[in-house]
This record gives sequence, structure tokens and C-alpha cells, in this order.
Amino acid sequence: MNKIISFRWLSCCLLLLLSSSLFAEPIDRCAVVSRHAITSDEANLEIPLGNGEFCFNVDRTGLQTTRGNTMAHWGWHSFPLPEGFTPADVPATGTFQQGRNKPHEGDNSFTPEQEPLRNWLRQNPHRADLGRIRLVRAEGNSVFKPIKDSEIQNVRRRLDLWTGLHTTEFQLDGNPVRVETLVRMDSDCVCARVESPLIAQGKIVVLIDFPYPTIQMARYSGDFNVPEKHTTEVMPGNSVRSVQIQRKVDEFTYTVCADCADNCILKVNPARHELTITANGAVCEFACSFYDGLPKIEREALRSFEELKVQTAAAWEKFWTSGAAIDLSLSKDSRWKELERRIVLSQYLMRTNSAGSYPPPETGLLGTDPWNGRYHGEMIYWHLAHYALWDRLELSDRALDCYKKNLSGAKALARQLGYDGAQWQKSIGPEGRTSPWVGNQVLLWKEPHPMIFAELEYRNRPTQATLDRWAEILDETAKYMASYPTKDEAGVLHLDPVMPPSECGITRDSVFDLAYWRFGLREANLWRERMGKERVKEWDEIADHLAPLPTLPGLPENEAVWIHSAEWLDSYEKYNWEHPNPVGVYGMIPPTAGVDPETARRTVKKVYQTWRWDRVWGWDFPWTAMCAARTGETEIAVEILLHQSPRNAYDLRGVNANNPCPYLPGNGGLLYAIGMMAGGWDGAPEVDRTKGEAPGFPRNGQWFIKAEGFKPAP
Repeated sequence: MNKIISFRWLSCCLLLLLSSSLFAEPIDRCAVVSRHAITSDEANLEIPLGNGEFCFNVDRTGLQTTRGNTMAHWGWHSFPLPEGFTPADVPATGTFQQGRNKPHEGDNSFTPEQEPLRNWLRQNPHRADLGRIRLVRAEGNSVFKPIKDSEIQNVRRRLDLWTGLHTTEFQLDGNPVRVETLVRMDSDCVCARVESPLIAQGKIVVLIDFPYPTIQMARYSGDFNVPEKHTTEVMPGNSVRSVQIQRKVDEFTYTVCADCADNCILKVNPARHELTITANGAVCEFACSFYDGLPKIEREALRSFEELKVQTAAAWEKFWTSGAAIDLSLSKDSRWKELERRIVLSQYLMRTNSAGSYPPPETGLLGTDPWNGRYHGEMIYWHLAHYALWDRLELSDRALDCYKKNLSGAKALARQLGYDGAQWQKSIGPEGRTSPWVGNQVLLWKEPHPMIFAELEYRNRPTQATLDRWAEILDETAKYMASYPTKDEAGVLHLDPVMPPSECGITRDSVFDLAYWRFGLREANLWRERMGKERVKEWDEIADHLAPLPTLPGLPENEAVWIHSAEWLDSYEKYNWEHPNPVGVYGMIPPTAGVDPETARRTVKKVYQTWRWDRVWGWDFPWTAMCAARTGETEIAVEILLHQSPRNAYDLRGVNANNPCPYLPGNGGLLYAIGMMAGGWDGAPEVDRTKGEAPGFPRNGQWFIKAEGFKPAP
């Protein structure tokens, strides 16, 4: 018996030592990333190659032979105004509404006669497809014929996430074609190397051509058949191997520079808005750079493709080895690899699409979306908040400058509507004008976002510079928030009207907005204290006297669950679709006075059981997981992240699919939820990291979480 006890004791010690050593070893980040390289021969799969500001979406030929768009956060175009309207007719704020919002009403300030102007405002400005780069058949006398999908055979395609290099090999007319493609991380430049006997024979060439922008979601988001609508001008000082052109599309101007290797020749046809690259030999190397406006460009000599491969690989390695990382491969749950795949590919997608000079739209830089490429004031959270938890805050810095850039316009909008401070816009382009929509002025949950972003930054950078960056923004935001509520005879303050995040209609006192208002006003005063200023007494009083969070009637206090609003009593029957507002109260929003954690726990269980998960959006799954993790319902947190809903699908490139468009808020939301679940939050339970435990994952022996570098959530 003693020998058995000793053996068991020794076995336990060895297991403990093994698990400790496993966890003590740093994560093999290259192994984690590389096992999720994208490999596919699917004909319609476009893979983004980008640097966060600029994105070149490639088809299975490694270029844009049959599909794909080239987009940048600086690439904005507007159609001419409709007939009969002038720039003086365009409302600077995007609305003609005057005075405060009326109960249960949204913005209907456009008259029937102004409907053409309203439609124009909804469409403009929009992101523009900057051009396409493709392989075409050459048939002599500058006649080129497209290559069909069906003609591309025996495809072997791979995106190496660790290096950013896309490689594809295929056959065309029985001949091999190999294409390597990358986008530089330090400039908006596409670089490629094409190798094939068809190149040497002059049977295929590289064709770069430019469209007039459109707003249709299509394999090419541009019209290449209206040459009279735009101009392509060749600049002086060019050669057969280096050319600079200037593009003018209505009021939108940009510059394109193309360079090719010594064995290649560039030929420009301005009338047809195209240039071709041919090669003397089987190899064609070239680079194509895009620039905003008409800048004076200091041209650099074309570096070899091999040199650019090394440079780009080093930049991607720097990204993958910085910030946080997670390895799920020691888990017993068979779903670990799919969850890890989504995490890794989401990091890649956000780095290529959502790390630039402006907040991204729903579909990032993958193409055109139903909102024409403008970002939504409320959705900015899902695109950019995760960077703080993953210790990559610098990747959101430039985009978050939107609050400073749009502050004057937000103040003007608030004044026009009879409120104080700054009212943040809804669907916004670079001009800072909100796009017309009935819910723009009453969709309130976009308003306290600066408080969340400021707090996330301060936790990472507790400096005076951080305080100064956000001080005016938070003050003006809080002034608006303080001026919005209305008081009843009992002294209770109400948010009326309000369209909750679910957008199921216009009501009053929606549960999420009431909680977010409490947090936001108190955070603004906390910020003032950090700066050595006095708290604004009114802000605290408003937070203390807002209406209580609405709960399902008829239940005792110890069984209470939150509902959308006190007016929507059938929240779990009639309104159990779209965004589940009640779970955001204690997941996305940090704990705040007036928000009961036990009610949050009961609510997330109720929502998980009753919601129509086939009628939601991609970020609703991580939204729910965040609440489940914070309330200790870790089984729900994992189950909802891996829910089999079609709205929770992630395609071969990792994009949250089956929403109205490729839906990157789902990817950003996943990263924030994983950041919480792996890295914890203020007040998270203690866990034994040597056993692979993490605060937001079940401690049931099925999940082993190796995590490093995460910053805890508020």
C-alpha cells in the first residue's frame, strides 16, 4: 500500500513538474501562426494582403485576374450632386433636424423634394477601388482578353501568415504559372513576381487598369467601361521601367507609380486607363504603389523581389512576436483548433484591414459594403478596442484620432439639436458629416465609447499625454450625455427617446444605454480627478438618478433578469433577435454602481437559452461571451463563441461570414472576448496558470490555455 501511495505521489509530482515546465516555456508563436496558413483552391476566395492602411485583395492567381479590389483608408470618392442641388444645399451635419429629439421619433427631416439629396448623402463619400492588377491574354496590337475562372487549373495556393507572402501555382493552357505576391508594410505598395513560359512567349502579360468608382458589392467594385468619366495622366520623367501617373476621378485625385525589373517593359495607354508589363524571359517582377492626392514623390530604385520578401517577412514577424499570444493546442476539447484558427486569422485580418488612419467600415478594406465604406460611430468599438487587451495599442492610435478630427462637427450637431457638448456622428466619412438614417440621433450607445477608449489607453499608458489627449473629448461627451435625459415628476431621469443597440425600434430607457450612461458620466469625472480638476457634481447626480435598469416583470428580486426596456416586456419572445442588449450591460461595460452582477448572471443564462441565434450579428456571440465570462458562466462563454449559428461562421480566410457583408466586427469582437477570457479583468478569479487555467475558460480539464502578454480588461 505504501508503495502504491508513493508511486501516486511521485506521478502527481511529475505531472505537476511537466505542466509547470510546459507553461513556463514561452509560446512558440511561429508554430501557432503557421499551422493556420490559408490554403485553398476555391475560385471565389479573395485573400487580403495589406498593412492596415491599404489592402490588395487577391484571387487564386495571386493577383486580381478574376476578382478583387484595391482599397485604402484614404481612398474616398463622391459622385456629383444630383441635378438641381448645389453644395449650399448639403447640410453640414448631415441632417436638417432642428431641436431636441421627440419621444419615439427618429430623424425624418428630409422632405420628399429633398429625397434625391438624401440618397446622395447616403451614398457619398464612399470608398473607391483604386485599380486592379491582373494577368490577361495578349492577342497582339494591344488587344487583351480576360482569363476565365474555368481556365485556371490545378491550383496550389498558400498565404504564409508569418511572412505575409502569398504564393500560388496553377496551370493555364497546360503551362505552369507561379505567382508570389506581397504588400509592403511601410508603404501602400503591391509587389509581385510572376514566372511562366507563357510570359516568355508573350501569351500572357500583367495588366494594371483603373475604374470609375461604384458602390456595388461585386467581384470588382468599379466600372471599367466608362473611360470618359475619369482621366489618367502620365507625368514627365518616366521610362520604360518606371512610370508615374496621376488619376483624377471627379474631385478625387491619387497617384500611382509602377516599376519593373530590368528585363521588363512598361507601356501606358492613358486613353484606356491602363498600363501593361511585359518581360523578356519567363520572369516578370514589378511593384505598384498608390498615394493619396497628387504628392511630390521621391522615387526610390526598385528593390529586388527577394529583398522585399525579406523586409516584409521581418515586419510580419515583428507583429506576431509583439503583444499577446495564445496557444490552445494542449486542450482536450476537439474544437480547440477551430477556435485557435479564428483567433489567429482574426489577428491577421484586423492587422491588414483595421490598423490605419481611419476607423474601418464593417467589411474593412475587403470591398464595398452596404454602408459604402463609412464607419459607424457605435461599431468603432468592435474594430479597435481589442488592440488594448492584446498590448498592441499603437495599431489603433491613428484611427482613434477620429474623435479629435470630428469634434467640431459633433459639437455643431449637438447645438443644432438643442443639446450641450458633442454628439458623435453615426455613419461617417472623412468630412465628419453623418449619413441620413432615421436612427442617427437616437442610437445613443455610440456616445460613451470615448470613455471606454480613454480608459483602455490609460491602463496601458498612464501618462499626462494620455490624459491631455482625451480630456476635451470626454468633457464634451459628458456635457452632451448630461443634457440628454429628461426628468419626470418623481425626479427620475429618463433616456427618451432611444434606439437600443438591437435597433428593433425606438423606445425609452433601454437597459444597455442606461448602464452605459452611468458608466460614462462617472468615467468622465474620474478623468477630471486624474487631471487634478473638480468633479462635475451634476454628472454624478444624473448617474445616480437615472431610471433603474428594466427587468422582466412578475419575478421576485432573486430571479430578476434584464429586458430591452420597460416598454418591451416581451423581450424574450418578440424581441429575442438582433443584438441581445441585456448581456452588454455587464460584459462590455465594466462593473458600475446600479448594475447587479447576479442579475447579469441570470440574464446571460436566459439570453443564451432563449435568443434566436440565427437572427443576430457576428459580434453578438463575443458580446455574450464577455458577459458570461465576467459572471462565471464560463461554459456558456466558450459554447457561444463556437455556436453553430450561420451568423457565427468563419470562412477559409477567417472572415466572420453570412452577415450582410464580410463582417469584421465579428472578428474584432472575438479578439476582445478572448483577451478577457485569457487575460482576465479587474476582479477576475484567481487561476492556476500552470494547469492551463484562464479566468474566462471552463476549468473542467478540457481546456488548457497558454496565454502571454495580455492586458486585463476593466
